[in-house]
Amino acid sequence: MTAAEWRSPITVSVELGTAELIPDPKRPTGWALFVDGVAQSYIDLADPLYLEFSYVRRVTTAVDAFRPEGVPLDVLHLGGGALCLPRYVAATRPGSRQHVVERDATLADLVARELPLPPGLDVSISIEPARAAMERAKTGSYDLVISDVFQAARMPDEVATSEFAGLVATALRPDGLYVVNVTDMPALAFTKRLAATLRERFAEVCVVADAPMLRGRRFGNAVLVAAQRADLIPMERLTIPRTGESTLVGLLSGPDLTAFIAGARPMLDSDTAPDGHRPTADGDGGG
Repeated sequence: MTAAEWRSPITVSVELGTAELIPDPKRPTGWALFVDGVAQSYIDLADPLYLEFSYVRRVTTAVDAFRPEGVPLDVLHLGGGALCLPRYVAATRPGSRQHVVERDATLADLVARELPLPPGLDVSISIEPARAAMERAKTGSYDLVISDVFQAARMPDEVATSEFAGLVATALRPDGLYVVNVTDMPALAFTKRLAATLRERFAEVCVVADAPMLRGRRFGNAVLVAAQRADLIPMERLTIPRTGESTLVGLLSGPDLTAFIAGARPMLDSDTAPDGHRPTADGDGGG
């Protein structure tokens, strides 16, 4: 009998620490996934369109702005978590082909056993590091690559470099989109460097986040969107609030993004540890 049937918390030791599945007392089929106390995912097994985390709403807004609902996509998810984003894509774009890269086999087994995907979805999962998956990805294989790779509340350096972004650009089709979830502290030093990094490899880049975070008032999640062509990102749609949201959504692009980056240096593989303050506080991440 699954955790969903018992509605009781379940705790498992995984590669990256201790994973906890916590039932939501307010939603009969809602579950939150934590790893070492850091929120990784939230899903409602009965409603894949319910989006609890702000960063997930930002990512799905980018997906919805990119292609109309109902149009199937070929999607690569880097980072699996509880598979919230694959569930959303499958529900809104039936027939999509999706591949999920998850590093932690024990975590993937936990999710498959306790929070299984609905039958009939074209979602495959491989257990490997995201960098290894990108190095063997075929040229022009995907419409969309979503990066939600975390170790605790930190994006690993090996998936934040210019060389890694180049691998993603190669795997995308010419009209493809790259969407990245990151966490950062109020100075947003890491977000600035990542934006500078993506600008080296993509024609257009923007940063989307709750407005208080972009004003440097709190720790949180930012979503970076990068496109192969300068006309591919529908900027005006990325800040549309989802149903029930009250926080204003901010966006930085073009000259505003240039001013935000303010000379931040792109990250390279040769950097053993990127400059700038790296997140250590709790944040959402992991799909």
